[in-house]
Amino acid sequence: QVQVVESGGGLVQAGGSLKLSCAVSGSIISIDRIGWYRQAPGKLRELVAEFSGSSTKYADAVKERFTISRETTRNTVSLQMNNLKPEDTAGYYCNADIRARGSRYGSYWGQGTQVTVSS
Repeated sequence: QVQVVESGGGLVQAGGSLKLSCAVSGSIISIDRIGWYRQAPGKLRELVAEFSGSSTKYADAVKERFTISRETTRNTVSLQMNNLKPEDTAGYYCNADIRARGSRYGSYWGQGTQVTVSS
């Protein structure tokens, strides 16, 4: 059974840094796309950064501040967040398109981890 688990959220002052991690487990055959989304209260969930094939994509609001990295052999992806701003406050969710033995092919979400940036 596929599981997607995030970790690393917390409370930080503006200008600080946090690193989020996402681990995918199960009988994984392939991960076609994996990335981070965020959702602030009263707002729609939005893409933060993702790997799709060999390319990466960042939201304009986080370019030059956030870096996504992937360790393929361990099926993990991380998000290094620097120079955090209060507007980065949100629940952060890992999402991946996964092909696995014994599970349906599809898009899987983690439970989310909260990031709060104080001014």
